[in-house]
Amino acid sequence: MAHFAKLGIGNIVERVVVVSNDIATTEQAGIDFLNNLYGTNDTWKQTYYNKDLRKNYAGIGHTYDPTRDAFIPPQPYPSWILNDETCQWQSPTAKPDDGQSYVWNELHRKWEAFE
Repeated sequence: MAHFAKLGIGNIVERVVVVSNDIATTEQAGIDFLNNLYGTNDTWKQTYYNKDLRKNYAGIGHTYDPTRDAFIPPQPYPSWILNDETCQWQSPTAKPDDGQSYVWNELHRKWEAFE
């Protein structure tokens, strides 16, 4: 099955739909099918579970960046920085890897143990 993300204002993903591989033999064939199905001329981009293409699987609220040809999830906290390689947000400090559960505290900009 092929998956397509409908882009709205600001290239924000509004919905993700599935199209049969028999129909979506190419990305353009899938786009044409969806616009014919819905009677629209919307902007669609194919999205993939395989993160080698378009970096991340699209979700509602994600942004499509045409320069990177990538879907980028919403920034979880103002202090987090976008990793240009993965197009994922990273905290300013690494999350401890000691087997405990942690939650990010944006006010103090640090990981805190979760009880």
